[in-house]
Amino acid sequence: MTPPKLHARIRSSRRLSDGFIKLDRIEFDTDMHAGGTQTVVREIAHRGHAVGVLGYDPVRDAVVLINEFRPGCLVAGDPPFTDNVVAGGMSEDESPLQAAVREMLEETGLELRDPVLVHPGAYVSSGGSTEKMALVVGVVVTRHAGGVHGNAEESEDILTVVVPWRDFIQRVRSAQITDLKTLVAGYWLAEHREQWMRPSKSADTTGESE
Repeated sequence: MTPPKLHARIRSSRRLSDGFIKLDRIEFDTDMHAGGTQTVVREIAHRGHAVGVLGYDPVRDAVVLINEFRPGCLVAGDPPFTDNVVAGGMSEDESPLQAAVREMLEETGLELRDPVLVHPGAYVSSGGSTEKMALVVGVVVTRHAGGVHGNAEESEDILTVVVPWRDFIQRVRSAQITDLKTLVAGYWLAEHREQWMRPSKSADTTGESE
């Protein structure tokens, strides 16, 4: 038996904060699974949509991550500097692939080649945020990777970290990686990595001559 389709609507909305993350208090009228309706009040955060990007070097069988300060980790009582995939907000006129190429260059100084859209956008935390995170995986050349990058005007202080694939997937599987988009990207690459193991022409020739 197919369950009935439930509906919900916004009754009212009030802006609480208009800073880096916009916050609204919203009243919803929602149907209930057992029948009837109820009013639900929630604070909903808006910060636009974003893209997470995992760069993989098939020549060296390594991935590129970034290490930077994560405020939420510190407030929650965890170590504040973590290794995650490259990530950043998307502008309204950007596709996930375009944003992925731009973010990889901004945060690591590397060119992202042959990008593949893993997911067009999954909700980061749909109970309290409108943000969707797209995921992209692409090829990078890590021969000269390293250093500190980022947009100083946005207080970005980002260290490029190159991790051998074996070490990265061990960290993913042992819960040492605590960032969800990095976990998803890691598991996706674990499933598809054999298709990427043969170096692409661009990575094999251009990369080794840099």
